[in-house]
Order: sequence, then C-alpha cells, then structure tokens
Amino acid sequence: MKAEQITDPVAYHGEGPCWHESWGGIRWVDMLAGDLLTLTPQGDVDRLHVGEIAAFVRPRSRGGYVVGLENTIGLATSAFSDPEPEPHFWDDHNLRFNEGGCDPLGNLYCGSMAYDRTEGAASLYRVTPSGERTVVLRNVSTSNGIAFTADGTRAYYNDTKLRRTDVFDVVDGELANRRPFADSDGASPDGLTVDSAGNVWVAMNRHGKVRLYSPEAEILEEVLLPVQLVTACTLGGPDYRTLFVTTSRENLEDPEPEAGALFAVTVDVPGLPIAEYGG
Repeated sequence: MKAEQITDPVAYHGEGPCWHESWGGIRWVDMLAGDLLTLTPQGDVDRLHVGEIAAFVRPRSRGGYVVGLENTIGLATSAFSDPEPEPHFWDDHNLRFNEGGCDPLGNLYCGSMAYDRTEGAASLYRVTPSGERTVVLRNVSTSNGIAFTADGTRAYYNDTKLRRTDVFDVVDGELANRRPFADSDGASPDGLTVDSAGNVWVAMNRHGKVRLYSPEAEILEEVLLPVQLVTACTLGGPDYRTLFVTTSRENLEDPEPEAGALFAVTVDVPGLPIAEYGG
C-alpha cells in the first residue's frame, strides 16, 4: 500500500495527527514551530500558534482541546481559541513534552524527552480529569506514541530509543506488566494508533513506512511513503477508515520534496473515535 500526499509540505516537524468533528476533521502539530495545523474542507491548512512547542493535541470532553506545550499542558475552551497554560511540570530547561494521548476513562498520558537526547532523562505522566498529576514511568529517553484498546485493557507505548513497541495490561486503571510487543527492525518507532479490531498501526520513523500489527504482533500490512521521517498516524474520516500520516524534515540536509506533508490512505478496518481528555 502507498499513501497519497494530501497537503503541501507545511510542517517542519509534523506530529500527533488527531481526527475530531469539533475542529472539522484532521488536526496535527508542527511541533517545533509551536503550531496546531487544521485541514479545512477547502483543502487549506489553518495554523494556530500556541507556544514554543506544540507536542500533541487532543479534544476535551467538555469542549475545546488540550495541547502539550514545552513544560506543561494548555487548556482551550473551544476548538480554535488560545490555550491557557497550566503550572509547569518541571523547571529543567533541557526537557520538553513530546507526545501524548488519552485512555477511555478520560485520563491524559503525556511524555517528555531531553533536547540533547540524554538517555533516561524523561518521564511519562498521567493527568486525571481533576488535574492530578502522577509519574507513571521514569527513566524514559524519547516518550512517543501511546494508545489504548477499545475496552481499555491494553495500552501500547513507544520509547523510541528502545527500537520496539511495548504493551501494558491496564489493571484497575494502572499500567502494569510492561513487556516487549514488536521489534521495529532498526526503525525508530514513533506515533501509533489502535483500530477497532485491536490491531496496532506504528509509524516507522527513518524507514519511510507505517506498519500494522495484529494483537499477536503479526505484521499484517505496511504502508509506504516517499519520505524517510514518518512520525505518527491516526485513523479518521467519516467512517474512520482513513489512515492519516504526518511527516517531518527535521535536520535533513537534503529534504525530500514531500517531507513535512500530510499523507492519507484508505484501510480495511476502521479506527476508533479519539479518546477525549476529561479535564
């Protein structure tokens, strides 16, 4: 399968695609520019600047969105309003948020990384709908995609430095029994999403593809892209059968012409409505 380019190369480092009706369809981040990007029905891309970093974006169940900023999260009350930053999570200027996602209970999971790529310097946090913060993983290097199955009993997670995707059991709302799920064959596993059958799509950064695994870690499909830096994916569209894929041209000396564009391809198994943050 091959993905089709659906925008110009509008992002320096595109990440975190997310489909939701409140903002009209697909939205993603130009992470290092600090911008939210939204594809309009006319095919244009709207850009909303939110800060130094825009690490991820997810809808809120009460309306608006939550966005990952450099060292905190921001909450907006409508789809296109500016976010209000929450208190800082840390004061270390070498750290920034990198990716995030929500579980079916409305908790937000958001992870960090070091600007200088120091191994083990980052963490994965859980933020409850009431705003309570808990560190659920320490000694993380590059916290990346996290996604939950429809029934909330399994969670898949990438710490990219490990070159594999891990899986957790979710027991009484807690991540438990972490174990390797699938090896990346040397790629840098980045953003991921889970479909309605429990299959897992993983962006294989630096290898120019997105790979689909069964719940048993069997490789079911690969979608090829014409760029090497494939960063994240999500399922959306009216029937949730469109796989949207973000790409990057970060630090490329000779970027491919399409690097930084948004891509899409139709798949057989639909995805799930995006889990919303309850806060």
